[in-house]
Amino acid sequence: MDISKLFAAGGVVMYPLLLASILVVTLAIERLYFWFKIGRRQQPLIQTVLDLYQHRSPLVIDRLDLDRDLPIARIFHAAIALKDTTPDEFRLALESEAHQEIPSLRRFNNVFDAVISLAPLLGLLGTILGLIESFSALNIGTGGNTNTPAIAGIGMALIATASGLVVAIVASICANLFRGLYQRQLAQIQASTSQLELLHRRQWEDRKGSLDETLLDFTQ
Repeated sequence: MDISKLFAAGGVVMYPLLLASILVVTLAIERLYFWFKIGRRQQPLIQTVLDLYQHRSPLVIDRLDLDRDLPIARIFHAAIALKDTTPDEFRLALESEAHQEIPSLRRFNNVFDAVISLAPLLGLLGTILGLIESFSALNIGTGGNTNTPAIAGIGMALIATASGLVVAIVASICANLFRGLYQRQLAQIQASTSQLELLHRRQWEDRKGSLDETLLDFTQ
């Protein structure tokens, strides 16, 4: 049986299941590209920015501007762009921007969860419709040949159930994969922002110490 006949045999619920499968595949491709981009470019950017900031290079902002499409670049930029910040202000700037980036990292997770929940229900609905059609075709007490419509109804029930499970399984794999990438990204953001915050605190303490020495010399 080819795909078109299989689709037709599944009944009316195959149409929303088809839309759900297309949606899952489309969103999965978008998310794979998003995470591939982060995985390929983020770590070199973090190392470069931390090195530039440690040496107090004025090029650090320009380097971040080159990769503003990355979440970590926007997080770093929000704090480094501020002038004469205390360590607490610097940390708050990092945390605030990091919270704003969370929706982009979790994008479409709710859609995958919705498909995981709805696809089996649609398959179950197809099962019920197929069984109803099967029982309707069973004219008990008549001598006519009624097996073919009944078997067709059972076939529709089985195809709809299997299709709903397949769509839900694919959506579940995608959701778990992207949820794992999201958790790993959160850990990497926390680690890199902690490193940046430590560098800023050291520089702030150095400036404060130099200012205190200057004031002490001036008073003397």
